[in-house]
Amino acid sequence: MSKRSIRYAVAGVIAAACAVSVAHADAIKQTKAPFDDKFRQLEGEDWPTPTDYRNAAGAPGYRYWQQKVDYDVAVRLDEDSKLLTGRETITYRNNSPDSLPYLWLLLEQDAKRNSISKMTETVSGDTISLGQVRRIQRFKDWEGGFTITSVKDASGRPLTFTVVDTLLRVDLPAAVRANGGETKLTIEWSLPMIENKVVGGRSGYECFTDKGEDGNCIYEGAQWFPRLAVYSDYEGWHNKAFLGAGEFTLEFGDYRVALTVPSDHVVSATGVLQNAAAVLGAAQRDRLAKARTASEPVYVVTPEEALAAEKGKAKTEKTWVFQASNVRDFGWASSRKFVWDALGVKQEGDAAHPVVMAMSFFPKEARPLWDAYSTKSIAHTLKVYSDFTFAYPYPVAQSVNGPVGGMEYPMISFNGPRPVKDKKTGALTYTERAKYGLIGVVIHEVGHNYFPMIVNSDERQWTWMDEGLNSFLEFQAEVQWDKTFPSRRGEPKDIVEYMVSQDQVPLMTQSDSVIQFGPNGYSKPATALVILRETVMGRALFDRAFKEYANRWRFKHPTPYDFFRTMEESSGVDLDWFWRGWFYSTDHVDIALDKIVKARLDSGDPDVEATARKGLDAKEPQSRTAANNTGPTVVDRDPKVRDFYNETDQFSVFESGRKKAKTAREELTPEERAAQDLKDNFYRFTFRNIGGLVMPVILKMDFADGSTETVRIPAEIWRKNAKQVTWQYVSPKDLKGAELDPLWETADADRGNNVYEGAITPMTLKIQKAPDQTNRMKDANLKVEPGGLGTLPSEEPKKDEPKKDEGAK
Repeated sequence: MSKRSIRYAVAGVIAAACAVSVAHADAIKQTKAPFDDKFRQLEGEDWPTPTDYRNAAGAPGYRYWQQKVDYDVAVRLDEDSKLLTGRETITYRNNSPDSLPYLWLLLEQDAKRNSISKMTETVSGDTISLGQVRRIQRFKDWEGGFTITSVKDASGRPLTFTVVDTLLRVDLPAAVRANGGETKLTIEWSLPMIENKVVGGRSGYECFTDKGEDGNCIYEGAQWFPRLAVYSDYEGWHNKAFLGAGEFTLEFGDYRVALTVPSDHVVSATGVLQNAAAVLGAAQRDRLAKARTASEPVYVVTPEEALAAEKGKAKTEKTWVFQASNVRDFGWASSRKFVWDALGVKQEGDAAHPVVMAMSFFPKEARPLWDAYSTKSIAHTLKVYSDFTFAYPYPVAQSVNGPVGGMEYPMISFNGPRPVKDKKTGALTYTERAKYGLIGVVIHEVGHNYFPMIVNSDERQWTWMDEGLNSFLEFQAEVQWDKTFPSRRGEPKDIVEYMVSQDQVPLMTQSDSVIQFGPNGYSKPATALVILRETVMGRALFDRAFKEYANRWRFKHPTPYDFFRTMEESSGVDLDWFWRGWFYSTDHVDIALDKIVKARLDSGDPDVEATARKGLDAKEPQSRTAANNTGPTVVDRDPKVRDFYNETDQFSVFESGRKKAKTAREELTPEERAAQDLKDNFYRFTFRNIGGLVMPVILKMDFADGSTETVRIPAEIWRKNAKQVTWQYVSPKDLKGAELDPLWETADADRGNNVYEGAITPMTLKIQKAPDQTNRMKDANLKVEPGGLGTLPSEEPKKDEPKKDEGAK
């Protein structure tokens, strides 16, 4: 080939290379995604600006305020008609900086009428259950909800009021003044109780009318009286209608409640019984006193006494009086069927309540399951939750078995699991599921005393703030009850199916708009907090911050932003990326281990490097075509075509290269030579974020010597590229294999890409030299004397040339 031909060939190669480069650049330009900063701060973007009422650290501000509402209620249960008739006097204290010309109250039981809730119920499929048909039939003949008989002021003058769906607005003759003004009003009302097993809901009655049963009923009262809505600094009046899912945000206050029921009933309620001598026998009062110091639960009302009461219905009535301080709601239960047991639980940290009375109320149909586990579960709950938050601040904690499967109110909870009755023998037995179901639901519902009954979050807006935090603590209590407890919520592996499912919404979605309510409101936030505690922050930092949040906001109204800010401010850990991924998105965790490279440092010795390259080349398979060609090649047949390049190869080392390498090594400092002589392996792991949710990368490495090592790489590894990153680990050991998330602690959705089973790619790392810097002093062979500035000397004329000024003369 002529030189001209060679020149054109080279030009063609260059042109082709340029064309490929341009095409590649265009492809990059077309497919390049915008930078997704998963670590940008939520302050000023999604979170409200701090105020004097709630500060930037997540704590109540120096001007924080909240309202106080006290109730004095008298109510009567008519057992025949299942009707409640009541009268309440409300004292409203306005601690806000705003004058209030009207008050909003909640009438959640009106959701059973032609409300937004009832009218927007939807159906699907081509089947219907008998239970749904029974409910439809019941509403043909019966309409629940409140009947407001009168609303009057403290002087007995009627007040104008308006019912708006499940809300009641009372217009005042004069606004309640700001910063401490008070007003009183009295409301008379009635409410038909619902048959819970037919209509549903969070309260109602259940009657035992099957063959051979006594026909008696259990009554559970919840949302049973008009209650004040919250007025807060961040929303004003919380007057969103009750649609069924968003629960009950309320103000704290003091309660005195007188419940008039049949005289053979036993009553459980929020607060402390004030007139035990009037409603309990002497023996029962004595047992209640002994239970306070007992080591095992003591029957206050024995099974025999309850069975005797079931055999007849009293025609007279008794009034049970309860008093409760600093609570946000009031619940009660009443039945002649109740067995009552109690146990005093000692606690530290609350001088006012060194002993809390854990008590359970249940019919014979709940025995022996409830005798064994209910009250002891209450005691366990108080211990675990208090360890995580604060000492239980109330005198009693109660669990009641009735029609409601699980619901919570201050100091009282309604719980459902029971044994099953053999239809032939009548014997009562319980399943393992019922046992753990009872323990779990008691822990959960009693635990709600802490969230949201004391740490008083807005349930109607943010379900996860009470259900999620409570489910997290329920999980902690369950595994402290039994390490193999079959917990439904909390284990990271158990949330995977939901995290990759369709029709999700972020946790920060308003309660009534949440899809897949259980996984979203309960499981996902509980799991997120487990991961935050065990994997992201560590127990010490998490527990310190979580306790800080609980104590800052006990008996106050926190928002999610108060929780987020407190967890960060108290721990010193930036968690904006975590809140964004787990609470503001529907991304899931799926991190793949795509590639492993095993690299060695270039030694700088050309002979050593040539041998290493030759060894790698020898491992590559021969050309399939060349191997199948059995005849001799031209080079084999004609020695005349063989030249220098046939006698040497790319691995040949020449003296010039050795001299150059020797010179280069001599220029290194002793420390640099030691660095170049490092024989460790440089392992480079490529991680790919498929699920979109950035998380710490937990990498377990297995070495040829049988040892293992697990490295926990913080989530910030994704801060510059949330899609794919390469991370380096240096070790003298030979790596055999690697696995991501070996303990299944991050809810990684696809474990199939967590274990690397491919070949570990070899590589030699060239040591990059610092670029030469322009040094004109060196180029000029200038010698700089100590203290000199290195300036060039003035140019002297040659001896045979006249000086310029002389020539001028």
